[in-house]
Amino acid sequence: MVNTFRTFIRSGADQSFMGGGKSSFWPGVIVGAIAMILLGSLPILGPLIGGFIAGLIARQGIWGGATAGLTAGLVAGIIFSGFEFFRLGLPLGTPSFMMAFGVTVGLALIILYFGLFGFASGALAGWVIRFR
Repeated sequence: MVNTFRTFIRSGADQSFMGGGKSSFWPGVIVGAIAMILLGSLPILGPLIGGFIAGLIARQGIWGGATAGLTAGLVAGIIFSGFEFFRLGLPLGTPSFMMAFGVTVGLALIILYFGLFGFASGALAGWVIRFR
C-alpha cells in the first residue's frame, strides 16, 4: 500500500497539469504571477508580459499556455487586490456601505483584468511555442 502511494506521488511529480511531459505548468504560473505583480504598475503591459512568460514556461500549446496565463493572472490579481485592500485603509475603520461596495467591485475588476490579459497573452505564447 505504501509503495503504491509513493509510486503515485512520484508519477504525479513528473506529469504536468495538462498531462504528459515534465511538469512546467506550476513553475510557469509562479514566475508569471511574480512578473505580473512586479510589473503591476504598468497598466496593460504587466499582465500581458506576465501571462506571456507563464505561457512560454508552460510549453504546452495554445490551451496550456492560456491556462497557465489565466492561472497566473488570477493568482497575481488576488495578491494585487490584497495589496490594494490594505492600501485603501479599509481595515483601519468602518467604511460606509457604498464605499465598501465600490472597493469590492474594484477588487473584482482587478482580478478579472489580470486574468483576462494573462489568458490572452498565455495563449499567444502557447501559439508561438507550438508553431516555432
